[in-house]
Amino acid sequence: MAKNSTIAAAILVAALLIGVVGFMLTGTPKVVDAFLQASMLLGGMGPVGGFTSDPAKIFASFYALFAGVVFLVSIAVLLAPVIHRLMHRFHLAEDK
Repeated sequence: MAKNSTIAAAILVAALLIGVVGFMLTGTPKVVDAFLQASMLLGGMGPVGGFTSDPAKIFASFYALFAGVVFLVSIAVLLAPVIHRLMHRFHLAEDK
C-alpha cells in the first residue's frame, strides 16, 4: 500500500505541476493563483475565477478533462492492492 500511495502521490504532483505551468503560460501571472486554479480543477471543484483569454479557456478545458482522468487513475492505483487482495480472499483468480 505504501508503494502504491507513493505512486499515486507522484502522479498527482506531476499533474499539479503541469497545471501550474500551463496556467502560468496562458495568462495567470502569479504562481499562487495558478496553483489555486490547478488544484481546484484537479480536485474536481472547478475553476475559481473566469478566464479572460482564449488560450487560458482552452487550456482550462483540456486540463479539466486531463484532471478527471488523473483522478480516476490515482484512485485505481491506490485501490489496486486492496482489490487484488479481495480477489485472492474470495478465490476469484482465473482457473488454469
